[in-house]
Amino acid sequence: MNILNAAYEIARFLEDEEIPYFIIGGLALQHWGEPRLTRDVDITVLVAPERYEAFVDAVLKNFPSRIPDAREFALRHRVLLVQTQERVPLDISLGIPGYEEDAFRRAAIVEYEGIGKLRLVAPEDLIIHKCVAGRPRDIEDVEGILIRQYLSLDISLIKKWLEAFRKVIDTHNPVQLFEHALKDAEEILKKSGSDL
Repeated sequence: MNILNAAYEIARFLEDEEIPYFIIGGLALQHWGEPRLTRDVDITVLVAPERYEAFVDAVLKNFPSRIPDAREFALRHRVLLVQTQERVPLDISLGIPGYEEDAFRRAAIVEYEGIGKLRLVAPEDLIIHKCVAGRPRDIEDVEGILIRQYLSLDISLIKKWLEAFRKVIDTHNPVQLFEHALKDAEEILKKSGSDL
């Protein structure tokens, strides 16, 4: 089973359970930015706190866990580590109300030929997630998204949310990371002759 089929499998399950979701990580990056190899499917779901346990139990009933005590781990860390029957890893993160409720409204439905429709995180929200994570590879990914999507991105939305997250991140400044990536992307686009 390939990654897209695995994504479709978990997406159909979530839709049948009426759980809002979007795909984030490598698959979203392949669509919005510069493609790179991914071996898993990263998904964010929005589940009311009173439904966490029932949701985790339903997922574990349908998808094998990848770690011992997956239920306890998921309830403590808000990440459910499971896999498809064909052993494609699925990382299901329980979204946080507030920002991610807005992100779900911005998510895009993308049609994959021969697979079906999948809900992907919007490019702005993928940039926000990557700037918050702040790893070197994430910043390269942000530049790739900016270069590929620049003319259609809501830069003020990105800056607004990064400013909000900056107040709770003590390891790095996501606003500065974004502004640096934006400057680099603009220089690359100018050199290539693209209209800004």
